[in-house]
Amino acid sequence: MRVITLSIASLTACLVATAQQPKTFASAADVQALAEKAKQTRKANQPTVSQPILQLSPYSANLESRNAVGPASIHEKEAEMFYVIDGSATLVTGGKLVNETRNGDNLSGTAIEGGTPRQVAKGDFIMVPEKTAHWFSKIDGTLQLMSIHLPHESK
Repeated sequence: MRVITLSIASLTACLVATAQQPKTFASAADVQALAEKAKQTRKANQPTVSQPILQLSPYSANLESRNAVGPASIHEKEAEMFYVIDGSATLVTGGKLVNETRNGDNLSGTAIEGGTPRQVAKGDFIMVPEKTAHWFSKIDGTLQLMSIHLPHESK
């Protein structure tokens, strides 16, 4: 019985250690595999599939595969940076969320009123400051993004 208990404890410790390991490198092939996985796992009516690329707490870079317009967002305590890996879209920033709802430190809505639209395409970088509404109002085919949430540092 003691051997089983020790084995379970060792396995648990290994799983916890593995889950906390930072992932600081991803090859182009790794990112392409994530893009393919997004195609395979997308559910009907799911506008965005998000998967982690890199992780080093408190930061993470995610691959966002967007095939349709999803909700608009405001992150109250973090900026968000996007890099367009492939595809193009219309990104609206600023303005006011329509049908605003709260989820912790984030707000979401069905659209944005009064924002500024900008066409974004492969190779573009975008920085959205904290407390700024943002929304991909039009997706041209499939949009592949790297997104990084940048927590605000307390002063």
